[in-house]
Amino acid sequence: MLNKFKNRKQAGFTIIEVLIVLAIAGLILLVVLLAVPALQRNSRNTTIKNDAAGLAGAISSFESNNDGAAVASITSAGLISGSSGSTEQAKLQPATTVATLSAAPTTVITHGTLSVWLAHNCAGSGSSRAVAIWYSIETTSAETTANNNKCVDS
Repeated sequence: MLNKFKNRKQAGFTIIEVLIVLAIAGLILLVVLLAVPALQRNSRNTTIKNDAAGLAGAISSFESNNDGAAVASITSAGLISGSSGSTEQAKLQPATTVATLSAAPTTVITHGTLSVWLAHNCAGSGSSRAVAIWYSIETTSAETTANNNKCVDS
């Protein structure tokens, strides 16, 4: 009877095999958890860049459709208006808002906001048909106007 138990092979995993599998699974989970925030940040940065380019395109479209007329105002939803009463709607993500500036920004712009400076370009030079569109990207370093604020001329 004792020989029956000695000759029978044990089916299953040893504790070492189980620990190795758990360690590998833990490493994979750690890599995924570290990568997800960076992927989300890159996605938000791409979205705001695309919205800035879309607003610049809508401004150019407005100007070409209105014989070069200057933009008079832009609403928080991206509706571009001229002095003649004509309008153009920029296609923006629902979470993106547009704010009008009276000067170049001196602080970090709120993430998800396009800040528009009418009659000026990104360098600060005045021109009746120029529009500077400022936005902020998210980085892993300390937030400063130099690191985070970006500008697109229209």
